[in-house]
Amino acid sequence: MSTIRPLIFASLLACLSTAFADDWELKPDAAGFAKFKAKKAPSPTGLLLRKNDRLAIIGDSITEQKMYSRIIETYLTTCLPHLKIGVRQYGWGGETAEGFKNRMTNDVLRFKPTIATTSYGMNDHRYTTYDEKNGQWYRDNQQAIVQAFKAVGARVVLGSPGCVGPKVPWSKSDSETMNLNLCELRNIALALAQQEQVTFADVFWPMLTLGWTATNQFGETFTIAGKDSVHPGWAGHVVMASAYLKALGVDGEIGTFTVELGTGRASATAGHEVISYTNGEVTLKSSRYPFCTPSGALSDDNTIRSGMALVDFPSQFNRLYLVVKENTAKSCEVTWGKETKTYTAQQLATGINLTAEFLRTPFDESFRRVDEAVGRKQNYETKQVKSLFHGEEGNVDMDATIALTEKARALLVDAIRQAAVPVIHHLKIKALN
Repeated sequence: MSTIRPLIFASLLACLSTAFADDWELKPDAAGFAKFKAKKAPSPTGLLLRKNDRLAIIGDSITEQKMYSRIIETYLTTCLPHLKIGVRQYGWGGETAEGFKNRMTNDVLRFKPTIATTSYGMNDHRYTTYDEKNGQWYRDNQQAIVQAFKAVGARVVLGSPGCVGPKVPWSKSDSETMNLNLCELRNIALALAQQEQVTFADVFWPMLTLGWTATNQFGETFTIAGKDSVHPGWAGHVVMASAYLKALGVDGEIGTFTVELGTGRASATAGHEVISYTNGEVTLKSSRYPFCTPSGALSDDNTIRSGMALVDFPSQFNRLYLVVKENTAKSCEVTWGKETKTYTAQQLATGINLTAEFLRTPFDESFRRVDEAVGRKQNYETKQVKSLFHGEEGNVDMDATIALTEKARALLVDAIRQAAVPVIHHLKIKALN
């Protein structure tokens, strides 16, 4: 992945225009962006998450895809296990902010969330030209949602909509018209977040600009908004997840392993424990995982790997460093898992990010089990809310339906905990002459 990063960022930075006031986001200097004005979003001010938070991930059919929501929950479970965050996803296909406003008490507030992320605007923009009346309707419903969460003491991450691709099958409008509309809704959500003093997650602008970068690099088949121009593949969902992780204030520090070759000592930061160190080989026990990258082509818009390359996920959210000190050799071989790579003494003294350097890791199998357990739980949460709470069972006896489904869900939550076991792994440093 490290070989892709410079190409992607050089491509984007080379075409960013700097001729805009500080009130606007920078945009590519390309004809297709001439009409777009995205208000400048504030930078995160620190970690928004708190220990034992109950996070509600809310949105329309894009959330119901259970992709960005799954990335977020798996990340919080494996990369930040010490926070012990509980997660529920509430995606509902075809929903608008008004639709969620009308069901949030029954479906969400009863479970006492302490923090919530929202993702509305795609259906709210009606796949057509922006108009002020519709924009006000969107704003009013978003405000009602935010205030309802604030009233019960929950923190809010107000997400913008994403973008659309080249052609939405069910709309006669062109993509520029719809994206300009979505940009307006994004700006409305930003202004509302500032007014209500809640956090804003910018999904639209990263998706639009990084999608443009990827299409220019890989061709027209790479569509960040997905093959139907609305529902993203894995690459688009990584961009979405990254926007929310950024808004949540995640700093991306997974850990650091330090090896002192001269004195024969090794140490590790919190979440990792040195079991032994002998002759350049350190054995570690880690309860804190890196986010593991599945295989897949960088040119494929439906792979997590391509999305991680686009947002430079290793540097932003996945920093697991090896630092080697007291090294008299010019270079060393580093073996981690089944891969061996060579680095100069200076590179190792500065520190190498293992997640950027090693595509396959000793955490892969354990990570996969956790991620699959998260997927099973989130799949059940869709059934629990859409089919049972809002089905015959819920209509007959909501309290009994909740009690029974919560027992089933608890088993799936426990399966995630059981899968998230500490991983024992080895790093071997061999000095080269």
